[in-house]
Amino acid sequence: MIVGTGTVVNVATVLLGSAVGVLAGNRLPSRTRDLVTDALGLVTLLIAALSAVAVTDPALAEEVGSHAPLLIVLASLVVGGIIGSLLRLEQRVESLGGWLQTRLSGASDSAERARFIEGFVTSSLVFCTGPLTILGSLSDGLGHGADQLYLKATLDGFAAIAFAASFGWGVAASALTVLVVQGTITALGAVLGDVLSEAGLAAVTATGGLMLVGVALRLLRIREIAVADLLPGLVVAPLLVSAVAAFR
Repeated sequence: MIVGTGTVVNVATVLLGSAVGVLAGNRLPSRTRDLVTDALGLVTLLIAALSAVAVTDPALAEEVGSHAPLLIVLASLVVGGIIGSLLRLEQRVESLGGWLQTRLSGASDSAERARFIEGFVTSSLVFCTGPLTILGSLSDGLGHGADQLYLKATLDGFAAIAFAASFGWGVAASALTVLVVQGTITALGAVLGDVLSEAGLAAVTATGGLMLVGVALRLLRIREIAVADLLPGLVVAPLLVSAVAAFR
């Protein structure tokens, strides 16, 4: 199996699902599209809860102690949020979405532009912060197969249909984010080998789960959390696990 095939398939399913969603969405009334977005928010909340439960992973507790996992996740979000805010990641992602919208469609309508950016940002976060993104990409890079990414590709394809029905072509543009993020993790796996311990992976999964809660709150129009600013927390989490374990 060629390394990177899983990411290529994932990009293809996002693009295909987006095309189907746009065609379907144009035939749906606004009220129905809003309901679809609400349903996606609820499902994202469920996925977030299942991921966040990783904070109770026995391997993580054994590595850092029974009381440290929650503090590690909290510190990861806080430190990651500070780093992301200083780097203005949310603003940069939105700017990238606006640039892509201008390049791809050339439309200048402010409402359409905002819809494109929201679709791009939301889809990018949902497709790239789940545990399968890291697990599947590392497995692919290590030469262990891309089965997990094939599963993720299927899920993302169906999610892209629903997202695109509400947000339009901005969802298709998120395929670029999938390519860059998963391609980078796959390359790191191929170069560095098995770089993430089971405990570190549990911390990353739990931290990513809470970030998905932020995505769900955006989809449900409860609160606009700058989730992209929190993304450095995914790097901070395994570093904190290693640091705490070293000082035990």
